[in-house]
Amino acid sequence: MEPRWSPRGPLRLPRCSACLLLLLGTAGFFQSYAVEVDVKDASNATCLYAQWMMSFLIKYETNSSDYKNATLSLSSNVTHDGSICGNDTQAALLAVQFGEGHSWSVNFTKTNETYQADFITFTYNTNDTAVFPDAKRKGPITIVVKDTMHPVQLNNVFVCHNTDSIEAENVTQFFWNLTLQAFVQNGTIGEKESRCDADTPTSAPTVLPTDANITTASTTTLSPAPTTVPKPVENPDTGNYSLKSGNKTCLLATVGLQLNVSQDKPLLININPKTTSADGTCGNTAATLRLNDGNSRFIDFTFVVKNASANVRRFYLKEVNVTLLNHINGSVILSADNNNFSKWDASLGSSYMCRKEQTLEINEGLQIHTFNLRIQPFLVKENKFSTAEECFADSDLNFLIPIAVGMALGFLIILVFISYIIGRRKSRTGYQSV
Repeated sequence: MEPRWSPRGPLRLPRCSACLLLLLGTAGFFQSYAVEVDVKDASNATCLYAQWMMSFLIKYETNSSDYKNATLSLSSNVTHDGSICGNDTQAALLAVQFGEGHSWSVNFTKTNETYQADFITFTYNTNDTAVFPDAKRKGPITIVVKDTMHPVQLNNVFVCHNTDSIEAENVTQFFWNLTLQAFVQNGTIGEKESRCDADTPTSAPTVLPTDANITTASTTTLSPAPTTVPKPVENPDTGNYSLKSGNKTCLLATVGLQLNVSQDKPLLININPKTTSADGTCGNTAATLRLNDGNSRFIDFTFVVKNASANVRRFYLKEVNVTLLNHINGSVILSADNNNFSKWDASLGSSYMCRKEQTLEINEGLQIHTFNLRIQPFLVKENKFSTAEECFADSDLNFLIPIAVGMALGFLIILVFISYIIGRRKSRTGYQSV
């Protein structure tokens, strides 16, 4: 029997070992499709049920040794081969396949009272040239990450409307509008819900809320917003970030970050280091620092080494990627990148420092302001910054300070000399002959 479709979506097939229903998503992240998987046991009773939306942001290397961001979303040709119910001794598995050789799965284990997700396995195929044009590495690439889902009471449905994300190995996985129950008892979906931490009892995918780190400027027309926006009184707090390769620190960064977004409404967003986590990759000639501020804002800084064959080698910032999502429904607010930078240049083995504010022009709608910057993406020793090469603006300040002090001392000397001359003249007039 063929599946029937209604205005509300496809109807479930009356009998199947695992039924997969695809519903076209609303204005979600990269126009992703909502997936509904209903896995049934031998008696045709539901044993594993899930409905969710997800998309992927993948950083990959091109043949020209540049790095690009690819966005991968679910389409209508999704299958569910390999999904299994699980039992007391065997993990349940939810698995889907989509696109040109891409797949995603998560396994669930249970105790006497709870169930939880353990590991997520994601495979993307860079032979899919529509998603990964000019990819240097060809073929399927698999990553395995630990799921952060908390244990859920058996016979409870886990629900999470808000966007959650997991980052690992140049891949960020986004999930939202999730409804899930593993180890369904008696074929009946539970009525009690267990909500994720990000949800509240009234959570619903409506509009992006404001927060204390966002300053808005009013606008009365739909014309492009000005590129300059009044800044908040306070500069962003300075954060300390680091990456490790094995047990050794391979990248150090200290910086305060502020995003200047000029889309429908001008926004100034201070990145809060207290909620920001660092991830990324280290290498001999390329390194990437990825920051996730915990509010669906992601910033990637990519550094490369130039003159790799010369005796004196230097590094510099080559590329910056920024993705801002609506943390309620996962939709993209802004995605921008610039891979033509030649900033923050310093000798390999040194660090780059600039205490003064700097501006990185990502595109006409986005700027990044940096404060109290110090960065070393290569050859970190003993978890400490090496000798710093300062930016020109700081060097000007260092030159001006001694000049100003010298001028002040010179003026003081002149003032003392003049006072001395006046004093001598007064002393001579006091000894007149009688």
